[in-house]
Amino acid sequence: MRLYSVHLRRHGLDPDRDLVLVKEGFSWPAFLLSFLWALAHRLWLAAAVIAAAHVVLSIVVLLLGADPVSEIALSLGLGLIVGFVANDLRRRKLARQGFAFAGVVVADDADSALRRYLDGEPALAHDLTT
Repeated sequence: MRLYSVHLRRHGLDPDRDLVLVKEGFSWPAFLLSFLWALAHRLWLAAAVIAAAHVVLSIVVLLLGADPVSEIALSLGLGLIVGFVANDLRRRKLARQGFAFAGVVVADDADSALRRYLDGEPALAHDLTT
């Protein structure tokens, strides 16, 4: 079971744009594809910071003449940091876009979480379907 935070923007109530679920915890896609993940989620500043961190890390490794194992360890460390803060960055962006935190849902996947949330909010489910 996973935890999902529910973010809702009430004006308009377009189900594709005004109700967003964000998984709590570590983000494997952000860990593996940090810069590209940030671009895919339109986190422009985060993408720039991640890219700059990778460049700085490469320069530091080059200047220090670190061995390949150290370079891999530092890259993994940066990836871990991005993986742990990725979903928090998404929630911050949603808050800036006018989304309000509406609750937490426990479910196996995002579709089940959405269904479970809307089962608990029948008026919202009706507004979204009309």
